[in-house]
Amino acid sequence: MENNYFKGNWPRKLLLGNGSISARFRNAITLLFALAFIAIIIAMSSAFDGLLYRYSADVARRYAVSSAEAFGAHIGKEIGLLSKAAHSGAVIEWMADENNEAKKALAFEELSAITGELYSYNLYVGIEGSFNEYAVEQDYRPSSHRPFAVLDENDPIDEWYFDCVTSERAYLIKVGMDHVLQRKRVWLDYKVVKDGAVLGVICTGLEFSYITGELYSQFDNENMRGFILDDTGIIYMDSSLLLNDEYLRNDFESRMDSLFSDKIMLAALNAHLDDMAGYSEASRIPGVVRLPDGVYRFVTIAPIRYTNWSSVILSDLSPNLNIKMLMPLILIILLSLIAFAIATNAISRRLIFLPLERLVSSLGQIKNTGESHIYGAERTDEFGKLSVTIQDLFTKANYDALTGIYNRRFMETNLNSLMGLLSRSGSFLSILMIDVDFFKLYNDTYGHDQGDACLRAVATALGTAVTRASDFAARYGGEEFVIALPHADEAGARMIAEKLLEDVRGLNIPHEKNAAADCVTVSVGVMTAVTAHTHKWEEYIKCADEALYISKQSGRNRYTHHNYPADRQ
Repeated sequence: MENNYFKGNWPRKLLLGNGSISARFRNAITLLFALAFIAIIIAMSSAFDGLLYRYSADVARRYAVSSAEAFGAHIGKEIGLLSKAAHSGAVIEWMADENNEAKKALAFEELSAITGELYSYNLYVGIEGSFNEYAVEQDYRPSSHRPFAVLDENDPIDEWYFDCVTSERAYLIKVGMDHVLQRKRVWLDYKVVKDGAVLGVICTGLEFSYITGELYSQFDNENMRGFILDDTGIIYMDSSLLLNDEYLRNDFESRMDSLFSDKIMLAALNAHLDDMAGYSEASRIPGVVRLPDGVYRFVTIAPIRYTNWSSVILSDLSPNLNIKMLMPLILIILLSLIAFAIATNAISRRLIFLPLERLVSSLGQIKNTGESHIYGAERTDEFGKLSVTIQDLFTKANYDALTGIYNRRFMETNLNSLMGLLSRSGSFLSILMIDVDFFKLYNDTYGHDQGDACLRAVATALGTAVTRASDFAARYGGEEFVIALPHADEAGARMIAEKLLEDVRGLNIPHEKNAAADCVTVSVGVMTAVTAHTHKWEEYIKCADEALYISKQSGRNRYTHHNYPADRQ
């Protein structure tokens, strides 16, 4: 049932399978790394559209503001100079007394100086009383004092003067043709007033292609398009036509709704135009409208100071911003995660898994060879505490507390495993059962403390007799001991039994109640068998115990050998 569950639940199988902890840890780190990287990519991708929108909107807003402010700066400078001229005392005195040659000379001299600061280096002056029109240039010449035309309110060319005179504002700004140069110009007309009466109008012009070209030359027409339109929606400038000389030489008029059909964009434009109240004296925060589809993604509208015009920027910066721009960041994150995973694996292996593997290996050595040393017992960290605890538990579980040799539990567990190994090759196994002769009488005569010391001494002698790594001696219970001798045939077992008898007698432990000798002695029962997988360790112990019984009945201080009975093979 569990295996079927794992088949449909590979992450759990990956983490909780049968592999080592270190392998499962590496798998977990790899899985978490992959999930973290995927999550980062998804998060970055989902956030990219928002970043693109905010960036594009901010750039579009800055383009609109910069173009509106630059245009307004041009206009503002010219208006400032016209205002200076219109408020000049010499100019006002001349317009009030047009035929006074002295006043005219002074006025022309001052106007000529102002003209030198203008973009076009010339001025046109209309006088209200006579409707005479004068031209003032930077190079002052007395001949320019004479009017070159008479203003006619029925002539469209002279509308600039009469519109400005009747306007409630001090100045007017319009786009119109310069019929002399046949170029579009931005015309600025400023009234000259004295005591509430209009004395005339001063006019200058800026070539439209110059200021708009300066504003929009930075725009990539594929991703951005700029317009200048008035408060009625008429387009004065289209950045896509900057190089169209025919457009600059003719007084074409078009509207945004004739070029675009996007309802959202047109609604935003109309709302902006409806909100405009005459000329904009101060900059307002431009509006940015996101368009749902089409060539452009944003429309940004910014009013132009000193005018009733607006700078309209259509933009789509998404081609300049795409997921490829995040590739360096994604690569840095990927490399950082890989470095983190490698460092985590290296550090965890050095600090945790390598000591754990050595601890497990030492426990395997204890199980297979009887080695008593556990890795890490000398360490002072958590592994040291764990090793000491395991060492203590192992000692208590497998060693006899009194004699220090293996206990019966260890004997039973390891004897069973040992027989399984030997049965594969049909090897010999000899078992020795040892009993201290008349030990109860020894305890009664010398006391239990001395009896314990006697058992410890006998156990030491037994341990000395066991010389091979695969052999072991264990306390079976009370004064009885067991020795297991793998790969030892009858001759080898007899030799060890004789040595045991001699070594124990050689201890020379006094035992006055021992009927077999005047010192402590032991009786030994020896069993030898060719190990088979059908044999049980309990039968081997029973056979050795039967031989021990014969040794006791025969006078003690001797050994008896039995081969495992053929009827039990």
